[in-house]
Amino acid sequence: MSWIEAVVLGLIQGLTEFLPVSSSGHLTIAGTFFGLTGEENLAFAVLLHVATVLSAIIVLWGEISGLFRGVFSLHQNEEKKTVLKILLSVIPVGVVGLFFRDKVEELFGSGLLLVGCMLLLTAVLLLVSYFARPRRKEDISFRDAFIIGVAQACAVMPGLSRSGSTIAIGILLGNGKEKVAKFSFLMVIIPVLGEALLDIVKALNGSDISNFSSISVSAMAGGFITAFLSGVFACKWMIGMVKKGKLVYFAYYCIAMGLFAVIYCLLT
Repeated sequence: MSWIEAVVLGLIQGLTEFLPVSSSGHLTIAGTFFGLTGEENLAFAVLLHVATVLSAIIVLWGEISGLFRGVFSLHQNEEKKTVLKILLSVIPVGVVGLFFRDKVEELFGSGLLLVGCMLLLTAVLLLVSYFARPRRKEDISFRDAFIIGVAQACAVMPGLSRSGSTIAIGILLGNGKEKVAKFSFLMVIIPVLGEALLDIVKALNGSDISNFSSISVSAMAGGFITAFLSGVFACKWMIGMVKKGKLVYFAYYCIAMGLFAVIYCLLT
C-alpha cells in the first residue's frame, strides 16, 4: 500500500464513518480498485476505525465527560442510566466479535456483490425511517438500546452502514433524531477500541502481524491522521444533518453506490 492510497483510504473512512453510507463498504470498493487483499484491507480498516473513534471522542467530549462525572457521583442520575444503556447496546456486537470474528473477516474478502446489496439495504432503512411517523418518546429506553445494539451487530456486514442502521432503527423506535445520533456515536467507542486491543494482542503474538507487513509506518500514520481530521468534520456535520432530518439524501446516494457495486461485480 502506497502513502497516497493510505491517505485516500483514511479520507474515505473519516468522511463515511459517521455518514450513513457504510465506511466498510466504501473501503472495500476503494480497496478493490487499489488491488488490496481482504486481510490487508481489514487490518488497515481497524486502524482507521480507531482514528475515527478518537474523532468522535473529541466532538462528543462534553457528553462523555458528563457521563464520567455522573458515573462517579454518589447519587442516582441520568448519566448512570445512559452508561448502562451503552453497555447493554454493545453486548450483541461483542457476542459477534468474540464468537464469529473469523466469519466476519471472511465477509470482507467476499467481493463487491455483498457490499452492493448491503448498501441497497442501508438505503431501504434510511428511506423507511424518513417516511415513517412513529410515536415519539422522551428518552431512549433500555429495550431500545438493546435493539439498536442488535442493529449495530448486524452492521458488521460490509456495506451495511453502522450509523445508518443504528440511527434509522432508533428513529423507527420513536426516539429523537439528535439524541439517537449521539447515542449511536457513543456506543461505537467501546467495540472499536476493544477490537483494536484484540488486534494489538494478536500482532504482539505474531499471528496477525503479516497483515500489516506491506503497509509502511508513514502510510499508516498518513491514513490515521487523515481519518481523524476528516472524522472530526464528518461527525459534527452528521449531527447537524440528523437534526435537520435530511437522511433521505444519503439513501439516494446508497442506492447509486449499491447499484454501481452490483453492476460492476456482474460485468467483471
